[in-house]
Amino acid sequence: MCIRRGCHFAACNRSSLFNPLFNRQLSPSLATGPFLFFSRGAKRRTVLKASSLPLGALAPLQPVDAAEAKTYPTVLQQHLNNVRKYQDCVVLTRVGDFYEMYFDQVPKFAPLVNLKQAKRTTALGDVPMAGFQHTQLDRYLKMFVRDLGQPVAIAEQFRLPNTDKDEAGGPMYDRKVTRIVTAGTLIDETFIDPSEHNFLMAIHLDTAVLSRFEQNSCNEDDEAGISWVDLSSGDFYTQTCNLGSIPSLLARVSPSEVVLDSRFKDLSQDGMQRLLGEGSHHLHFHTLTQPLKPVAEWTPTLERAVTATEAATFKEAEVAAGHLVLEYSRDRLIDAPIKLQAPIRRSNIDAMTIDSHSLRGLEVRSTLRDGTFQGSLLHAVRRTVTKSGARLLDQRLVAPSMSFSVINNRLDLVQEFKENDAMREDIRALLRRTADIRRLLQKFSVGRGDADDLLALAKSIDVMTEITDVVRGSGDGTAATLAAVSRLDMEGPSKLARDIQKAIDVDGLNQSLVAEIESSEGEESEMVKPPRKTTNTRPVPDSALNGVWIMRRDASPTLKQAHDQVDKLLISKDTLSHSLRKALGTETLTLKWSGQLGHFCHIKGKDTKGRLSSLSGVRSIGSTKSTLSFYITSWTQLGSQIDSAKLLIRAAEDSIFETFRTRILTNLPTLRRNASILDELDVATSSATLAREQNLTRPILDNSTTHQIINGRHPTVTLNLISSGRQFTPNDCNVGSPNKIYLITGPNMAGKSTYLRQNALLTILAQTGLFLPCDFARIGLVDKIFSRVGSSDSLHRDQSTFMVEMLETASILKNATRRSFVIMDEVGRGTTPEDGLAIAFACLRYLHEVNRARVLFATHFHGVETLVRRFLPEGGVEFWCTDLQEREGGWVYVHRLRRGVNRQSHALKVARLAGLPEEAVKMAGRVLEEDGR
Repeated sequence: MCIRRGCHFAACNRSSLFNPLFNRQLSPSLATGPFLFFSRGAKRRTVLKASSLPLGALAPLQPVDAAEAKTYPTVLQQHLNNVRKYQDCVVLTRVGDFYEMYFDQVPKFAPLVNLKQAKRTTALGDVPMAGFQHTQLDRYLKMFVRDLGQPVAIAEQFRLPNTDKDEAGGPMYDRKVTRIVTAGTLIDETFIDPSEHNFLMAIHLDTAVLSRFEQNSCNEDDEAGISWVDLSSGDFYTQTCNLGSIPSLLARVSPSEVVLDSRFKDLSQDGMQRLLGEGSHHLHFHTLTQPLKPVAEWTPTLERAVTATEAATFKEAEVAAGHLVLEYSRDRLIDAPIKLQAPIRRSNIDAMTIDSHSLRGLEVRSTLRDGTFQGSLLHAVRRTVTKSGARLLDQRLVAPSMSFSVINNRLDLVQEFKENDAMREDIRALLRRTADIRRLLQKFSVGRGDADDLLALAKSIDVMTEITDVVRGSGDGTAATLAAVSRLDMEGPSKLARDIQKAIDVDGLNQSLVAEIESSEGEESEMVKPPRKTTNTRPVPDSALNGVWIMRRDASPTLKQAHDQVDKLLISKDTLSHSLRKALGTETLTLKWSGQLGHFCHIKGKDTKGRLSSLSGVRSIGSTKSTLSFYITSWTQLGSQIDSAKLLIRAAEDSIFETFRTRILTNLPTLRRNASILDELDVATSSATLAREQNLTRPILDNSTTHQIINGRHPTVTLNLISSGRQFTPNDCNVGSPNKIYLITGPNMAGKSTYLRQNALLTILAQTGLFLPCDFARIGLVDKIFSRVGSSDSLHRDQSTFMVEMLETASILKNATRRSFVIMDEVGRGTTPEDGLAIAFACLRYLHEVNRARVLFATHFHGVETLVRRFLPEGGVEFWCTDLQEREGGWVYVHRLRRGVNRQSHALKVARLAGLPEEAVKMAGRVLEEDGR
């Protein structure tokens, strides 16, 4: 309809006409006139005088009152704001004793972590929600972060001071994200594997190198900067390497998360696989927000400043990688402080290179078949008694040393501990009493840690002193061990440990732990529930009221004064309790406190209610047939005074704790160095224990390019056989000058592959600084180990088994040097026999003439021997074989190698042993007979 006003008119529909805002704007009389009260369906006729209508343009509508606008409740709006800010994260918001998530993230993620979904009704409609108790945080973080690879933003609640109550009458809270948890930024979560590092790795390529990499046209001297850090222990490393070495470095470091700068987002999937290699990685892209900082400006994040001399050794690429990993860490930790060790530069010349294929094929960390720890080399040699010692052994095993002095120092320690049983066992017993010092220190450096951690650190420092005393009292033959413990700097740490143990009340600490357990169990109280509309005064934390203290009362003058004040007030409490019992004629009265009711009196017994009238300042809370609870002014006032005094105690304890935290940070470099020495002792004593158990031999390392091992045994297979009551057949290996290649033939399952792996593993153990399962070992230092043993299809990359093996073989031929050790098994399989034979011989000849490495080469292509004698008459290749013997109607494998070539693979015997139908086996035999074989 329209209402004309001269040359102006107001257009509206029926609903607009009845809108009071429209009517008030049009004319005040329209909003109040009786003609607006129509009945539905009635005929209507309205007559207005033009003079009664306002002239001129309509005034704009007044804005709707903000108070009338529909909004989400505060907690949901705060959560929604955080979701919009941290778009790549699952946001968990603390609400009371729960962590909750809302909106679209609930249907997306709740089913993946087995959370029940619910709805919360709001003025804007139902909102999906899910949550769990705060005590279950680590459980769900593991599922989100480790299993799903999903970053989690944790929004904690902070009570706003001096604010009004919310709509429900409770205090107002601000909820802001305090930390973003990712796979590589874990600190002290319970699901961190204590025996493994939790590295975060950053990879940097400068713009020109990245451009060439995208075009697959890199130069040989193109380098990547790599930096990796363990925020749970404070370890920090940098390195440069060529682009082709990145997958191997990833396999060695085994980071939990890899971060690249945002330029890599445009890299194709194939390019990303070329860069990072096989395997899955928790990968994140980070946009740098700060300009590149030189190493000298990393000091606020480090335990000490990097000297100018040290800083000058860092290359630009590794500085950029270090800058990236530090900025990403600060971005994830938000306001949490962080103190890392000064960055340690790694170099390819410092350690033996074991590429990713060899680490997997040699089963150094996990088995090839099912990826388990049991059955791996690390499992076979690990006897450490501390978690940090286990981490050190893992690092050494995947990066054996290239330094004679380092290797021999390690072997000297093992030798001394092997020969001195008493010293070894005493030190191992002491090490069992230590905590994971490096991770404890890191907790304190990021603002965490508690009194239990303080006490554990102090006891671990005491162990350092005791170990020094044990070594010094062990007599002659301990020069290497004395040199190790002499590096322990105990002056500052010892005083810190004494002061901690003087200050902490161990009994109180134990009581506090019991109280926490009881509180978490949610025991129900006998006390009456408060009325629904009871308004409590400012709440006091339960921990401040339970009377359990973790510091001795004489730990500081302020603390002693606060305890004295509480003692006086508790005497007043006893006096008040006695007087109230006397006034009410009951001995069952108790003065109590609860988080819901505050300070109140509780009486058990009948016929007590009438006596309250004799007391002033009394207000009843509630009663049952046999109990009565009430407030009384005298106890409310005295209880508040006691609470205030107890809070002073807690504040004094907190002050002492912060003082100790500051002292720990002051001693951080010293404590970390000392912890590293304990780790070295743990690895050495455990290696000596293993050497004693298995009668292992100390290897001799020299600068030659030969391998001389007598009666060597496979470290993991030997253990498996012993556990089943069988013995391992040892073998010699004398590969090297003048014969650098062993060509090995023999039946299936006769031990060729085991022999190959065995000698590669013994080389790794020797340069790690461990004793070997053999009678004698003299090994020329090896710079790289290559293993082409066992492959499978890579269907997701459209690669057959043959293609995968050829890629691995190509890598070996391109990268092996005269100081490398190469094992190759069944090269050329997966294609026609003619092609396979040609490829096998070509690879062997290339290794002989170009790489000139030490090589163990196993094959079923017996024609390789003929080609070697024809094309390599000058020698350099020795022929060895395994065999099979017939015995009493059966046959047995002869695993001992002998000189010569075995042209019988005995495949039909293996097929029958595997359960191939007899008819099929016989048919295969007839085919062989007809073929003249």
